[in-house]
Amino acid sequence: MCVISICVGSACHLRGSHDVLNMFEFLIEQYQVDATVSLEGNFCQERCTEGVVIKIDDEVITNVDKTKVFTLFAEKVLGGNFR
Repeated sequence: MCVISICVGSACHLRGSHDVLNMFEFLIEQYQVDATVSLEGNFCQERCTEGVVIKIDDEVITNVDKTKVFTLFAEKVLGGNFR
């Protein structure tokens, strides 16, 4: 199971975490991987100055915006195997 955690704390919220969350939700549904991917919101990952912060499994990724979500999803979730 792949776990994607998106910070929805104040700083990340102001930088667009809601849009990032929506994009991940859309892609999980689009690629029908909801049985193998868990999406969760969480608060502060203690990197508030580094833009929207997400964690995919144990990897912390900073400065994420909605334009980077598809590439991250393709690489980290689909393993580069996307249609």
